[in-house]
Amino acid sequence: MNTKLLVPTDFTDVAHSAIQHAVKFATIINAEVVLLHVVNSREEVNKAKQKLEAETSIGKSFNSSCSFKTVVRIGNIFDDIGDVASELGISLIFMGTHGASRWQKIKGSDALKVITNSPVPMIIVQEKLMTDTGYNHIVVPLDLNIETKQKIELVAKIAQYFDSQVHIVTLDGNDDFAKNKLKANQIWASNYLEEKNVKHSSHLVDKGHSLSEGIFKISVKVNADLIAIMNLQDDSILGILENSFQEDIVANKLMVPVLCVNPNSVTKSSFTFFN
Repeated sequence: MNTKLLVPTDFTDVAHSAIQHAVKFATIINAEVVLLHVVNSREEVNKAKQKLEAETSIGKSFNSSCSFKTVVRIGNIFDDIGDVASELGISLIFMGTHGASRWQKIKGSDALKVITNSPVPMIIVQEKLMTDTGYNHIVVPLDLNIETKQKIELVAKIAQYFDSQVHIVTLDGNDDFAKNKLKANQIWASNYLEEKNVKHSSHLVDKGHSLSEGIFKISVKVNADLIAIMNLQDDSILGILENSFQEDIVANKLMVPVLCVNPNSVTKSSFTFFN
């Protein structure tokens, strides 16, 4: 068993939700779940190890046959997540957040650094647990950036495992160039998913509505289990959009988990857990 999934935990309920997602995912792809806790000093290490054993028991309650590893680090959670992911060859990170009402938990330069600098893709989880059937419906927004298409590769592989339906969402461009480019990206994505035998549909955001509004409308309509976005800038997810876009999506009130993919994580991660 070479594939590893990482879950940073602060022992809260939302961290337990992230553990549940990771265990369900690990069960399907036959992976090991690595639980990480970061402390400020050496004096806290032993207590943290004891707490991680309790977290392992919680993880085992979701699947007793799942394999676990625990790691305690002294340092800063925002710096050490990426370091541990690189050192251990992590394929995917599951991280809990507390939603819109407590967005400050992962807001700001430190939190964005976790997502932006992650060497592998991340799934940001709120309190909503994964269903027994997994990620049945995946909503994927596309924009004008060529990099945004890169997440389709990973989404397609996830969809193949869960027999998911992928819902492509695009804006209606303001001019002919934007319309043609968005249409081209949508056609490319549809053709790619068709080649991979992934069920899919395409949706155009209603005029006068933002992409985030369109994403949420489709998410409600299809009862989405996952939203996939591309992080293209240090301070903004999906680049061309307003700075609040990442807050709207990652901390969405629907509590839908969000897959965050960086262009660098696409190239650095070979997605070996899908081969």
